[in-house]
Amino acid sequence: MTEADNSHPLDPLASEEFAAVAAVLAREHGVGPGWRYASIELAEPSKADIAAFEADATVPDRRAHVVCFERAENRTYKALVSLTSDAVLTWRHVPGVQANFTVDEWEECDEVLRNHPDVVAALARRGITDMSLVFMDTWTYGEAVIPDKYKGRRLGWSDTWVKAAEGANPYAGPVNGFHCVIDVNSMELLEIEDSFSVDRPRIMGEYVPRHIPERIRKAGTRESLKPLEITQPEGPSFTLDGNKLEWQNWSLRVGFNYREGMTLHAVSYNDNGRRRSIANRLSFAEMVVPYRDHCDDHYRRTAFDIGEWGIGFMTTSLELGCDCLGEIRYLDAVLHNSKGEPYTIKNAICIHEEDNAVLWKHVDHDGAEVRRMRRLTVSFHVTVANYEYLTYWRFYQDGNIECEVRATGIMVVSHFDEGVAHPHGTLVDERTYAPYHQHFLVARMDLDVDGTENTVYATETEMVPMGPDNPYGLSLRQRNTALRTEEQGKQDFDWQTQRAWKVVNDNTTNGLGTAPSYKLVPGGAFPSMFDPASPIFQRSQVIGHTLWVTPNDPDERWPSGEFVNQSGVDHGLPEWTRANRSIENTDVVLWYVFGIHHITRPEDWPVMPVDTVSFWLKPVGFFDRNPALDVAPTPAKQRHAATDEHCCHPEGQE
Repeated sequence: MTEADNSHPLDPLASEEFAAVAAVLAREHGVGPGWRYASIELAEPSKADIAAFEADATVPDRRAHVVCFERAENRTYKALVSLTSDAVLTWRHVPGVQANFTVDEWEECDEVLRNHPDVVAALARRGITDMSLVFMDTWTYGEAVIPDKYKGRRLGWSDTWVKAAEGANPYAGPVNGFHCVIDVNSMELLEIEDSFSVDRPRIMGEYVPRHIPERIRKAGTRESLKPLEITQPEGPSFTLDGNKLEWQNWSLRVGFNYREGMTLHAVSYNDNGRRRSIANRLSFAEMVVPYRDHCDDHYRRTAFDIGEWGIGFMTTSLELGCDCLGEIRYLDAVLHNSKGEPYTIKNAICIHEEDNAVLWKHVDHDGAEVRRMRRLTVSFHVTVANYEYLTYWRFYQDGNIECEVRATGIMVVSHFDEGVAHPHGTLVDERTYAPYHQHFLVARMDLDVDGTENTVYATETEMVPMGPDNPYGLSLRQRNTALRTEEQGKQDFDWQTQRAWKVVNDNTTNGLGTAPSYKLVPGGAFPSMFDPASPIFQRSQVIGHTLWVTPNDPDERWPSGEFVNQSGVDHGLPEWTRANRSIENTDVVLWYVFGIHHITRPEDWPVMPVDTVSFWLKPVGFFDRNPALDVAPTPAKQRHAATDEHCCHPEGQE
């Protein structure tokens, strides 16, 4: 993520490398005017290549995966480029697919549609004449809802929004029943759907202070907060060497690409001088957001924010004091536009420490022993049109890893006529409803618990039947079931048994004689609530289970398939797992599906307070005892209000 020469094979592509990819494809295959680059990303070396590099500095070939398309003929191509040898290693046409949309296309669609005379005239008939206040938000299509007459074209459909004033919230002004269909290759307006209209109600949809009516601003009673200062006068406790991050026995590498955004690699823990592997790679591989309203304005509204767009492209720069607080270190990210030209997202990734209350404590007759918890947080934020997703991976001193996602931003809303029902959404303002929808996130986790050969166990709690050996019905026992095949690896959350999943290394033992493991503790899990025959579900079958387990295959990266845009069937996990391969004592990947079942609220309008979901990876028998026993007490000088300078450690040790 710097302009410097790459010092490690997993470091993301630098600016000069993006430029080199575009140069070699222009030279060898004429990729230039009339083409777009959908994606250029590092072709990550294999585990064996990384092991060789770590052992004896054997540098693997530096390569990039490329997807590009020729607009006039609507042809998509994949390439593998060697940056080491300045050569195209593979080049092939991929028929019948559409690459991910680009930010350039999204912006160009808005510009073209707002200036098209037919659009201007149609909106004028609705009384909308100031096109500077209009925003045309282009969405992708799923195959099932593409009109037959437009099959085979690269398509977008648009929502239309009108701001009340310059700088006001466009999403507060939906133009109901007005949508455009556009060929995104030729930027040709194919059709204006002008099906119905609704008189605009008087609503308050503003959140920027200068646009909030004075009567509402004055109604507030909240006093300003006193300053809260977070300082580390000696600097942070972590070290950042390029993209390698180390803190409190943890070591990991931070990566970034166009599709997944931030990725984490080579996560390990120094256990009393022994470097132990936990995860090879952690990332988000898909995000599926179906709107559960079949009306004309919403039936096409299912977003695959990772597969159709790429959350790396949607990553925003972070600001000190707003997005991050404390002693911060940032990493920039380098990406490319649709011409293959590099650009930099400043402060794309935030790294900092956080105080998190008490780590462990006990009070007895001799006094109290208390240790405060510090955690390391690595985060990035993305803006996908109206929504923001804020992602935090947190590493704890007791060996826990937490993944937290916060959703905020602005809900899609529709107006309706007086007396008309709105059964698939919540009233959030006068004659305005926000449709119900769901945010499914898919975490892809290549765990290597003390090595690559692992077995996943479903772990469940069951009641022991009452009887002579359990007369009071008190006893519980734990049932651990090995998942041996991909079919068994399709798992769902069970509240009744508190089902979770352990990734176990059965080839070694801890000091107690049991196998070390890390447990996936589920959170934010909910059912898909789709008829299996639904064409929407058919292209997003990954959301049909809470967990999928597969053997690791470097070609199996995208749970709903590589080319999701305009897809009709999920070409990812459902197809891979038909082989029902063994997942026992092998290199496994866990695909965890979680998110937000968003039954919309008035309190989510006009801007949504964060909705927070998370899951955990927790050591179970990975350590022989609490690994945080060696955490140092808090020095007395950091406890400003303490009446006893030894309250955290009665023996007075510092």
